[in-house]
Amino acid sequence: MEPIAALIPIKDHSERVPGKNFRPLLDAPLWEHIVRTLSAVPRIEKIFIDTDSKRFTQEVLAPYPKVEIIERPEHLRGDFVSTNKLFAHDLSVIDPRFRVFLQTHTTNPLLTAATVQDMIGKFEAAAAAAEKHDSLFTVTAYFARFYQRDGSAVNHDPKVLLRTQDLAPLLEENSNLYLFTRDSFAATNARIGARPLLFEMDRLEATDIDDQETWELAEALMSRRGRA
Repeated sequence: MEPIAALIPIKDHSERVPGKNFRPLLDAPLWEHIVRTLSAVPRIEKIFIDTDSKRFTQEVLAPYPKVEIIERPEHLRGDFVSTNKLFAHDLSVIDPRFRVFLQTHTTNPLLTAATVQDMIGKFEAAAAAAEKHDSLFTVTAYFARFYQRDGSAVNHDPKVLLRTQDLAPLLEENSNLYLFTRDSFAATNARIGARPLLFEMDRLEATDIDDQETWELAEALMSRRGRA
C-alpha cells in the first residue's frame, strides 16, 4: 500500500473568528483536535502542517511525532492566496516517495479517525476498480427544496409537491476531507481530479467552523460526544 501524507494549512491569523486555529476548544486549541485525529489513523505516515505561525515549537509538537512543519513562503501568505497554490508548493518540497495525499482543515474537529480510515479504504478500492477514480472529496446531502435568488426552483417542480425525502438530494462540498494523488494534482492543479469519488458524510460529523455560530455548534456537539 502507498504511504499517505496528510496536509493541513494553518494560518496564524483568522479573519472571521479571531485567533481561531489557536483558540481553545474544550480541552485543546482547535488545531490540535484534527492532529490528534489524523495521528490515530495507522495509514497516515506523515502529517505536514503548512503554516506562517511561529507557535509550533518542538515542545508543542512533541506529543505528535508524525507531524512535520512546512514554513509557508512569504509570497504565499495572506487571506487571498489560493490554497491550490499552497498545495502545489507543499507537494514540491515533500519527499517524492509520497504519492497519495489527504488534505483537511483545523475547522473539522468532529471528524473521526474511523471515518478517515473508511475514506482511505474507499478511495484505494475506487482507484483500483474499473472506474479508476483519481481523487475523493466529502459531501453532505440535503433533501430540501432549493431556489435561485430569482425564485426559480433548482431541484423540484413547485407544482408537484413531492415529499422532501423523495427529492433528488443536492450534494454540498463540505470541505472536510480530500484525497488525491501527485498525478491527479499535476493534471488538474487542484485537489479534485478529473474522476472524483464523492464520499457522503454524516451532517453533524461534517460540521465546519466558519464563524462564531458554527464554533458554538461544534463546541456543543463535542461536549455532547464527550458525555456519551
